[in-house]
Amino acid sequence: MTRTAKPSDSSPQHRDDDQPPTTVLRIRSLLPSLAPAEQRVANRIVEDPEGVAASSITQLAKSCDTSEATVIRFCRTIDFSGYRELRLTLATEAGQARGARTGAREIDGDISPDDTLVAVVEKIAFNDSRAVEETAAQLDVDVLQRVIELLAAARRTDIYGVGASAFVAADFQQKLHRIGLPSYAWSDNHVMMTSAALLDGRDVAVAISHSGTTVEPISALAEARRNGATAVAITNFPRSPISEAADLILTTAARETTFRSGATASRLAQLTVIDCLFVGLAQMRYADSRHALETTRHAVRGLRVGGDAHPRPNGTDNEGGTTR
Repeated sequence: MTRTAKPSDSSPQHRDDDQPPTTVLRIRSLLPSLAPAEQRVANRIVEDPEGVAASSITQLAKSCDTSEATVIRFCRTIDFSGYRELRLTLATEAGQARGARTGAREIDGDISPDDTLVAVVEKIAFNDSRAVEETAAQLDVDVLQRVIELLAAARRTDIYGVGASAFVAADFQQKLHRIGLPSYAWSDNHVMMTSAALLDGRDVAVAISHSGTTVEPISALAEARRNGATAVAITNFPRSPISEAADLILTTAARETTFRSGATASRLAQLTVIDCLFVGLAQMRYADSRHALETTRHAVRGLRVGGDAHPRPNGTDNEGGTTR
């Protein structure tokens, strides 16, 4: 397969017909790659972008326990000419956000030990829906299209993920099989490496890691790439170590906090990307995909307790399994 350059990690990913992702989203995705002093500046912006927009560079540097030079260096790291341009951008985006929120109730997304169960439910629902919306807003459609084309042409696809990401990998594998594309999801490190070692230029390897720092999928992706397979990473942090093993990167936009490590929000963001890939593939291979979906749906619909292969009168569930 032809090797494709991955998108620049320091520039926002966007579609020509949409607004680019907000500065706060971009800064949040780059947090792990920043130096400690720059991380303090970044965290201050993520926590209170309006407050930063109203602050002088001296005030911001003091509140972050750093120097004005560090603030300027941070601005250049995220592709702004200086602090003035960053302030103007933050102020503009804050005004747009206020307009969009008019009439809506504000929900602080962070869960505290003192929150009531009602508040916990509200915050989880808010974070989950926001993760999907923000992931869609910043998803690079050009990269998405390229990955779809590569998957459609691949001899086979290996999918790597451990922990919570293993469930997403299994979901992706099941979707690809439903439309007749050979794929394998691996979560065991030894099996991942064994499979990756057998890939070549006809294949695609996909590694899923929210943090982009999980050793097992990174190692497998790097091995697959060494053997000629096209390496695709799905991660929340485009400058994380997984980017060094990838040819193409698809990014999510989910926040994980103290009470929400490995939270549903990060998996929903990953599943949003997976669904976009799946639907894009199904469209590209419409006739074959439709036939495969109908064939597999018919096969699953016939399952019932006792092995009697007749449809149950009450139909099937939304996964194609038999309803009880």
